[in-house]
Amino acid sequence: MAVLSVTQLNRYVGYRLKEERALQNVLVRGEITNFTAYYRSGHLYFTLKDAEACVKAVMFRGSAQRLRFQPADGMRVIVAASAVLYEKEGSFQLNVTDMQPDGAGVQAAALEQLKKKLTDQGVFDAAAKRPIPVMPQRIGVITSDVGAALQDVRNVISRRYPVGHLLVYPAQVQGNAAVQSICSAIAAAQADRCDVLIVGRGGGSAENLQAFNTEQVVMAIYHCTIPIVSAVGHETDWTLADAAADLRAPTPSAAAELAVPDMRQLLQQIQEQRRRMTAAIRGQLQSRQQELERLCDRLRLQSPAHRQSMEQQALEHLYRRLVRGGAAVLERYENQLRQQAEKLEMLSPLKILGRGYALVYQGEELVRRAEQVQPGDILRVQLAEGEITAEVKA
Repeated sequence: MAVLSVTQLNRYVGYRLKEERALQNVLVRGEITNFTAYYRSGHLYFTLKDAEACVKAVMFRGSAQRLRFQPADGMRVIVAASAVLYEKEGSFQLNVTDMQPDGAGVQAAALEQLKKKLTDQGVFDAAAKRPIPVMPQRIGVITSDVGAALQDVRNVISRRYPVGHLLVYPAQVQGNAAVQSICSAIAAAQADRCDVLIVGRGGGSAENLQAFNTEQVVMAIYHCTIPIVSAVGHETDWTLADAAADLRAPTPSAAAELAVPDMRQLLQQIQEQRRRMTAAIRGQLQSRQQELERLCDRLRLQSPAHRQSMEQQALEHLYRRLVRGGAAVLERYENQLRQQAEKLEMLSPLKILGRGYALVYQGEELVRRAEQVQPGDILRVQLAEGEITAEVKA
């Protein structure tokens, strides 16, 4: 019997394990213990156990990156693996290429675990949500090109917002290739600079919606620069993609209604805004017109022409007062003159002469006594009407 070295023994056993096809693609169910994730290398090391035995396992980085959940101690899983012998230590182990939670409860726990991780990273924060544009020009849709969801979106947008340009990015929404397909479609929509993006699919089982609960799709939505409306499944369905999106819709049809406005409502709003704007402009014009008139009145009151007109009116008023006053004074003096004239006339010698008396003048001197004249003097006799000349005889 040949004597083997430890190296030869381990190498031979390892070779025999590799040759045993039944051990190169096995499915093993067990509970994870001693879990260790080396973040620098990306490899996962753990032990699978059941009630009676345990086996070491390793999952290398390439396979670990495809996991849709974070493994942890105590989690029951089903792994796809190959049985190998680690020659250096002579230890039997499983090289795991895939891993799935074992049972719905474990899947829910894995989903909750991922949700907590993303929540801690702020992926679902309300502050990270972007507003949906009011009137988008380019509306992107990421969904299956053979499903009813796409037709529902098309019908709603053509009815509500026919001026929008619909861009369809077909993607697989379930199956192993769904995650990469959805992420690629989001990247393509970003490159095309869509204004808003609808991401979703019609209803289905939890397994069918699984792609929308993966970290890759959630982060693609979170990092997308385009506002995203999610529409995954029916109203009762919920995925992590819904929580990461800027707005969640219960159905694809509802997503289309949230992503675009209703043209009829827009026209009504435009008409109402036009009415309000017209009323506001008219009010402003009326107010400005009144202000202009007020300023014109102030300017007119302060203008030299107005002041000249006011002074002219004042001058005319004074002139009329002067005329009226002068006329009154003249009339008063005329009345006084008339009264004095009447009084003078009453005292005038001519009145006496009218009764038959006469005035005798010697030259310019009135003769009042006889001794004032001598015979031969020529006298002028003033009668009531006319005068005569007389000679003194004796």
